[in-house]
Amino acid sequence: MIFRRGDDPAPPATTMYQLRQRLASVGEDYWIDNGLGQHAYRVDGKALRLRQTFVLKDTSDNELLHLQRKLLRLRETMVMQHGDQTVATVHKHLIGLRDRFTIDLADGGELHTRGNFLDHEYTISRDDSIVAEVSKRWLSVRDTYAISIVEGQDIPFLLATAVCIDVLCHEGR
Repeated sequence: MIFRRGDDPAPPATTMYQLRQRLASVGEDYWIDNGLGQHAYRVDGKALRLRQTFVLKDTSDNELLHLQRKLLRLRETMVMQHGDQTVATVHKHLIGLRDRFTIDLADGGELHTRGNFLDHEYTISRDDSIVAEVSKRWLSVRDTYAISIVEGQDIPFLLATAVCIDVLCHEGR
């Protein structure tokens, strides 16, 4: 199909969030702000745990997702849970020159990532459709990156996915 000026399809509507770059060491809490700079979600790093553990909470301090790094795995892995139910598992691939991640959903589906994870420039897609884009280029604030989430997607889940990828890519920072 050939598009002419004025006939270009509109890009999907998105919502923007800002995350601080890998300041999520165990025991450290940080906020995820919405596009207006207001606190929207809090990442609560749990100290004194054997495994790296984080809890994504809303502004009323309600636990939305529990994120936990799995130790002694062949592939780097983090599990997302809501209560006692596993929602998704984030796996880092071992093969290839570039990092890649697959997010296995509890319902049998999966998401895929593509891009440069160390520089926070990547996309998250489902069935070849981009559902979120992570980028530092949109912001001038040091140590902060943005995630643009397509309207209608599960915002807390995709923010938690970005946190998991950040933890798995920036170990020791």
